[in-house]
Amino acid sequence: MFTLVVQIDEELNRQPLLILVCCFILGILFQDYFSFKKNCILIVAIFCFFIAIFTLIKSFLISRIYSVILGVFFFGLGICVNYLNSPEASPVFLNPHQDIVFKISKKLNSTEKNKKYEGIVEVDQRNFSSVILIPKESKELDFKHYYKAKAYLAEAQSPEFDFQFDYARYLSRKNIHYQCYINDGISSSLRNDLTLGEKIRQSRLEVLQNINQSKMSSKSQEFLKGIILADRSGVDSETLQDFNKAGLVHFLAISGTHIVIIFGLLYYVLMRFLPLRFRKGVIILSLIFIWIFAVFIGFGNSVVRSCIMLSVYFIYILLQRKPDLLHSLALSAFIILVIDSQQFFDVGFQLSFLAVLGIYWLNQSILKLLPKPNNFFKKIFFNTVSISFSAQIATMPLVVCYFHQFSAVSIIANLFIIPFSEVIIVFSFLMTVLLAMKIDFWMFDTIYDFIIDVLLKSIHWFAKFESLFFENIPMNWWEAGVLFVIVYLLRFVVIKLNIKNFTQFTIAVFLFFILRISFSIFEESNNEILVHHYKKKNVLSVKSGTDVCFYIQNFDDQMKIQQYIIYPYCTSRRVKNVLIKKLPDNTGKVVFNKKVYELK
Repeated sequence: MFTLVVQIDEELNRQPLLILVCCFILGILFQDYFSFKKNCILIVAIFCFFIAIFTLIKSFLISRIYSVILGVFFFGLGICVNYLNSPEASPVFLNPHQDIVFKISKKLNSTEKNKKYEGIVEVDQRNFSSVILIPKESKELDFKHYYKAKAYLAEAQSPEFDFQFDYARYLSRKNIHYQCYINDGISSSLRNDLTLGEKIRQSRLEVLQNINQSKMSSKSQEFLKGIILADRSGVDSETLQDFNKAGLVHFLAISGTHIVIIFGLLYYVLMRFLPLRFRKGVIILSLIFIWIFAVFIGFGNSVVRSCIMLSVYFIYILLQRKPDLLHSLALSAFIILVIDSQQFFDVGFQLSFLAVLGIYWLNQSILKLLPKPNNFFKKIFFNTVSISFSAQIATMPLVVCYFHQFSAVSIIANLFIIPFSEVIIVFSFLMTVLLAMKIDFWMFDTIYDFIIDVLLKSIHWFAKFESLFFENIPMNWWEAGVLFVIVYLLRFVVIKLNIKNFTQFTIAVFLFFILRISFSIFEESNNEILVHHYKKKNVLSVKSGTDVCFYIQNFDDQMKIQQYIIYPYCTSRRVKNVLIKKLPDNTGKVVFNKKVYELK
């Protein structure tokens, strides 16, 4: 116990903020799992209050005890903050058919049949957040109108089985419990009570509309909206699939790379026109601009994280202190989670921070393995290789655990695409600025179209290496946890290959395979028969060992059934052989092993 306290104290001395933020996150997870009620939270809050008082008399405490007490304080703080950010209770409506008045708060990615928005809905003088779906051919909604329509209110339902994505839980973390389906008959009235945030979102929407009216091709328009304005709602499924298979989705979505490049562009331009003595002023102006830009595009997790990290980094520079990447990362995570602790459960948040941690942990070690560059271009190339590889290795366990897929070609694709990203992002940013001012040059449109066409064709070429794209990979959190340990130990093997480091790494790898084989044997020993519901049809699955047979009535929906039922089930149950059989459309019951299963 004494040794553990010493280790915690040493870590706190090295990276105090990072360790305390980890304690804070553990508190968030603890409250999310146990869901303590008001009385328990009050006790925790009082306990944290007394700890805060004791920290004021640090000089009277032993350093080691002080470190542990501080960790406990942040753990309790995480519990309290997550309680305050917990989703509200769902409103109850006895009649699903309602006349609603609503305003939109966010545009979401469209489906095949509907446009989707998040909005504030009023029913019977009660206001609540909801997902709003309207027919795809309907006119685009905006932020400067109230809308009125007759809607069907459907409460988001949790899935029947553990292998399915819990969309209801995902929505509830955003305090959304209902989906409103509107077919037609939407009337509108102009608002005169727009908040500052809504005015900014409306301005962004108008810029998006300006891009739609440009002479560029539709694919270039959607790429431009995604890479600069964080709007991927109109990107076609084929393009998304290509980015996914090539492992380049992070390039399409605005991230830290984009923010750094835009910051660098503004800093470079200002320094060309202002004397060197104004360097501090240029840094401050550039930081102010990226924060304005972050507000304009909607405060995404990766954007806010990048802005905070850049701000902290350059504050260190301005104060003439040595910057610390982990301090910047921890501070940005703490600020985001204090504002909204539910953000921790967002996949984008987790991947964003893991990628930076991976770069911190592995980048320099990998660079040392590469040849020493003797010119500027080699230096850029080797840095791209090491940064890309570090980020992918660090995020790989989480990607496989959440999405059950991995693109091996992404390592090669990133080497070819990322070096040109700076040019593409800068050009895209300038195009967005021009179109925002309604300046549309035919020549610029043509050049941009050509560049994006070459880029998309290159990504499509990488995506065709389907043998290097692995999907439906079984993976649970225990296996992912051991993979993270392997990634952690990899650094020591790369830095110094000795018996101790190699043995620890090898033991972790063996433990991973032991776990994997054990879970596979466990699933193989389980036989089950399930009835899955999809729309108005039911699907029967009969599993025996590593084989499963699905009985489907409507083959017209087979692709969707495969996507939402068959693939997730086979991944979860580690099935190797799949057979799909068709049942007559009028089948109402199936008798199997003397047991009746209803299909209608």
